[in-house]
Amino acid sequence: MADSPEAIHKAKKNYIIVFLILMCMTVATVAVATIPALDIGKHGFDTADMILGLLIASFKAGCVMFIFMHLNHEKKLIYFLFGLAIVLALCLYFITKLAFIDPIIFEGFRLGEPK
Repeated sequence: MADSPEAIHKAKKNYIIVFLILMCMTVATVAVATIPALDIGKHGFDTADMILGLLIASFKAGCVMFIFMHLNHEKKLIYFLFGLAIVLALCLYFITKLAFIDPIIFEGFRLGEPK
C-alpha cells in the first residue's frame, strides 16, 4: 500500500483515472441503451444489447474489484475462489437453461390436486 507521499499521490492519480473510466463506461451503457444508432441486433432491446450491456457492466465491476477493493494485491487463493464462484454461477445458469429446454413433466400430476 501507500506509505510515502509520492505513493499516495500516485494512488490518488490512479483512483481518479479509474473513476473517469467508470464514468465513461456508464455513459457508454446509457448511450447503448437509449441511442438508436448504437442499437446492435434487432430494433429495440434484444439479446445482443443485453450481452453488450453485461460486458460493459462486467468490465466496470472488474475495475472496482481490482482497484478500489485492492484485489490486484491479493494472493492466488482469492483469484481461485473468485474463479470458482464464476464457474459455479455459470453452472447454475446452464442447469436452469437446461430445465427450460427439457422440462421434467409428470403425466397426471398437477399442483394442488390429491394423488
